[in-house]
Amino acid sequence: MKLQEIDRVETITKEEFLTHYFKPQKPVIIERFIEDWPAFKKWNLDYMADIAGDKMVPLYDNRPVHHKDGFNQPHAKMRMSEYIDLLKREPTKYRIFLWNMLKEVPQLQKDFTYPDFGLKLMKGLPMLFFGGKNSYTFMHYDIDLANIFHFQFHGKKEVILFDQDQNDFLYKVPHSIITREDIDFANPDYDKWPALKKAKGFKTCLEHGNMLYMPEGYWHYMRYISPGFSMSLRSIPKNPMNLAKAVYNLVFMRYFDTLMRKIKGQKWINWKNEQALIRSNKYS
Repeated sequence: MKLQEIDRVETITKEEFLTHYFKPQKPVIIERFIEDWPAFKKWNLDYMADIAGDKMVPLYDNRPVHHKDGFNQPHAKMRMSEYIDLLKREPTKYRIFLWNMLKEVPQLQKDFTYPDFGLKLMKGLPMLFFGGKNSYTFMHYDIDLANIFHFQFHGKKEVILFDQDQNDFLYKVPHSIITREDIDFANPDYDKWPALKKAKGFKTCLEHGNMLYMPEGYWHYMRYISPGFSMSLRSIPKNPMNLAKAVYNLVFMRYFDTLMRKIKGQKWINWKNEQALIRSNKYS
């Protein structure tokens, strides 16, 4: 894979962001954007255990998709305090994914402000993500193809990004928003996945206080170098084509995929994975 480092700036104005990153749909890391937020100093694993320790949280691991799995159905649940104890005690594949902090712990909203980047943010959907050392997300893009502002707090995280123009090379699974789950994007086997050699993307490492802007529909793979968590804010896609894709995904694709799993079972999952292999290998 041809991966270039994501641009880094210490601070940025709204005008600079819109001109240099949003309009050309290019990712960027702002290193010191949140230092005036109370969350910058307060938010760590111990604080989350204190303020949300009694909350039951959904947990996800890296098991392959099964036809009986529901959309974003968690693989396990435990209390936040127990999960954070696990993160601090030992490596674990369990992650918290898309946890709506505003709904579950509304007082956390007092610790940050919604940034003005010239985009209308969906203020009801600030999401938290947690992971243990070496846990990772499969390469995927968000179903609504939103513009994502991703704020890293406790811990470090490796990130790899691709835009939608790279779909042909990524072994994208049809009727879904993921690539083949058996690809190790941190150390890809090019003999097994030859088309990946043509993929052009971005890479970086996020640390406490960094904010990553991911443009509309960007594929992202994230691996936790150390236990930690982050928060994402989002804005609906502004490109009409991306907005149309988002509507299609939300009102048709996910329900069609669920129906086909019920009708064909695991054969449907296996067929999709085989099609991903066939389609991308044409470009290898």
